Amino acid sequence: MRVHRSAILIDTHNDVTSSTVAGLDIGKPNTDHHTDLHRMKQGGMGAQFFAAYVAASYVEGNHSAHRTLEMIDTVRRDIVEKYPNDFVFATTAADIRRAHAQHKIAALIGIEGGHAIEDSLRLLRRFYGEGVRYMTLTHSNSNHWADSSGDANQPNNGLSDFGRQVVGEMNRLGMIVDISHVSDKTFWDALAVSRAPIFASHSSCRAISPVPRNMTDEMIRALAKKRGVIQINFSCEFLNPDVAREDAAVNEKMRAVRDQLIAKYANDPDGLRRAMREARAAVGAGPGKRATLQDVVRHIDHVVEIAGVDAVGLGSDFDGIGCAPEGLDSVDKWPNLTRALLEEGYTAAEIRKIYGANTLRLMTEVEQAARAMR
Repeated sequence: MRVHRSAILIDTHNDVTSSTVAGLDIGKPNTDHHTDLHRMKQGGMGAQFFAAYVAASYVEGNHSAHRTLEMIDTVRRDIVEKYPNDFVFATTAADIRRAHAQHKIAALIGIEGGHAIEDSLRLLRRFYGEGVRYMTLTHSNSNHWADSSGDANQPNNGLSDFGRQVVGEMNRLGMIVDISHVSDKTFWDALAVSRAPIFASHSSCRAISPVPRNMTDEMIRALAKKRGVIQINFSCEFLNPDVAREDAAVNEKMRAVRDQLIAKYANDPDGLRRAMREARAAVGAGPGKRATLQDVVRHIDHVVEIAGVDAVGLGSDFDGIGCAPEGLDSVDKWPNLTRALLEEGYTAAEIRKIYGANTLRLMTEVEQAARAMR
């Protein structure tokens, strides 16, 4: 716990906002979710990037920007303003350090899904003005200027010319370019174009679990060479290849009903979670195998081995995933990871890098690059 408390623990992706925007009170205990304020404090969290997740369904009728503003508002109003003694709204690395000194949790915003800007640099600038400090270039859907790992079609062949403008404007503003969810070609294009370090806010290692959302060794090494960071995702299938295979088999059985449920509950993540559990039971699929805390350590080890300890951080994806690892399945369990990393042989200084110092360094360099471009 001495080592744990010495770190500024930064998680770069949490989706509890999809529930707070619908009325969930983060200040009340809620074991149906991975996240509530009491457990965040128990877990010793220093900073949380809350996701302004915009489902692909909002593209229909150009409602994406409207939804983005609602998601920004739930962070600022339902979390920070509602609990001012516990949260501080933050937009810079210095803000995170100040919050830590005040024994408060820094609350930051990252947009998940580039369709949120509705192909408008003006909207991108507006969202930056509202406090957004990263944007995931795509979600599971390709947009008009960037391709997704979740899309069999690749309409842009990576980043389009406008997509390159988006990355350039993010650099100029000081908004981190996030490549979780993008296609491999989009990753390489973004890495080549960006004048500031980029990161994967919630991805893991494809060499261990071969799912498209994870990064290859070549990608991780290239990211690290440009001073980027891969933030390890805790979703069971991203961590463990056996879980990924089981999950793929169940999804194949459930394909038709799964697509219907995703469409039906596009704007109701809690409803979707319940409906998917019921659908899994209906096809005879139980809870299934889970990843473990040791799987998380294995992914961290892998990044350190191939790219160095400066290239890895934490992006849990809590409350955006259906299965979290045993021993690390809610925001109060972070000390378990500290213990496991110490047992693995990591020093306190290395743990401080993984937990927050790498992310703070990246944020600082993004901020510096922006100042140099103005």
